[in-house]
Amino acid sequence: MLVPQVMVPGLTQSIAFRANPRKPPRMSEHRENPRLRIRIVFGERGMIGPGKAELLERIDSAGSIAAAGRVMGMSYKRAWMLIETMNAMFREPVVESTRGGAQGGGARLTGTGHKVLATYRAFEAEAARAGRAELCALQGLLSDISDGK
Repeated sequence: MLVPQVMVPGLTQSIAFRANPRKPPRMSEHRENPRLRIRIVFGERGMIGPGKAELLERIDSAGSIAAAGRVMGMSYKRAWMLIETMNAMFREPVVESTRGGAQGGGARLTGTGHKVLATYRAFEAEAARAGRAELCALQGLLSDISDGK
């Protein structure tokens, strides 16, 4: 499993890339590594959460909406719909795309897209730092589950 992480003393916050995004993490992973999954809702304007943030990261690294969607196990149509939603949600587009053809198409994050992603990830890290004691307290209240169950 490939899981980049933000390290906070006493807490590991997972911030994205599961090798198999459709397979839920094992309970032992949650016991050892509590993680936050924060969704910020802007009322009627929309929301941003871990899925949209991961999609932006994948587009930034792959340079393609289709490739980003494939890695995440979603269709191009679904990935494009999420990008359209985010482009409409913010004052300026977060992703710009070019059509395919002889040169091939592509997509890239705009300056706004980079700011949105960086701000969201910074918010996640700050929330993890601020809530570290409470997350540790909750973790301490979890029951022990043997591997045999």
